[in-house]
Amino acid sequence: MAPDLSRSAAARLVREGAATLNSRRARASDRVAAGDVVEFQPPAATTLRPAPEQIPLEVLYEDDDFLVVVKPAGMVVHPAPGHSSGTLVHALLGRGGTWSSTGGDVRPGIVHRLDRGTSGLILAARNDIAHRGLSAQLATRTLSRTYLAIVRGLPRPESGVVEGDIGRDPRNRQRMAIVERGRQARTRYRVLESRRGYSLLELQLETGRTHQIRVHLAAFGHPVAGDEQYAGRTTGEPPRPMLHAARLRLRHPRTGEPLEFEKAPPPDFTAFWESLAA
Repeated sequence: MAPDLSRSAAARLVREGAATLNSRRARASDRVAAGDVVEFQPPAATTLRPAPEQIPLEVLYEDDDFLVVVKPAGMVVHPAPGHSSGTLVHALLGRGGTWSSTGGDVRPGIVHRLDRGTSGLILAARNDIAHRGLSAQLATRTLSRTYLAIVRGLPRPESGVVEGDIGRDPRNRQRMAIVERGRQARTRYRVLESRRGYSLLELQLETGRTHQIRVHLAAFGHPVAGDEQYAGRTTGEPPRPMLHAARLRLRHPRTGEPLEFEKAPPPDFTAFWESLAA
């Protein structure tokens, strides 16, 4: 046992699935023998409320209730171990005004998340009423999120649904995977075009699990190009997953007005796709 980890803390990490025994998920009933390797994923350190930072943001829509922001690839959404500054939360706080408290001190305003390497549209709530209204639309699937992705290969059939319950990968706690007793997840896909061993897909989330699109497409045999974590490194692919949150359809959380927002993929996404036409 690590010298700075108490017996009770170790037991809690085992219960929470944050411990492995010889690279598989540890159970409280396991017996440990000489030579066994026990590893713990340490809990995140308590983080103070982030400070405002003057970071430029592209905002497609803003009113007293919520914003639609274009998150650039490479930006982390909220503070986490190793990312104590430069996040979307820091940038939002830098705009001034109030933000919803539903997500706690570390995630003010954040209604949903995008992975660090994913570009595109994300919602931020100015108050708790807007936050609850937008979250309710996510829960009832009346808030539509459409993504574009460049994937390896040509999916067959060319449209359909990928299903698979998602949870922490028991062999690697930094990844997600399709696992027993995971959380239900469904992703709809449609092939828009194919070029030289890659396809451009339109995807819609029916659920919103961590890394959902990346996990489902990798399990489907058509991982997102540039996704080293789930697809491995391939020469010639971009250094980040070719995944872009392109469209949001929702109702205004206060007025009920139907709204739609769309953002074209950034230059690196477009350049890679165009390079496949040569």
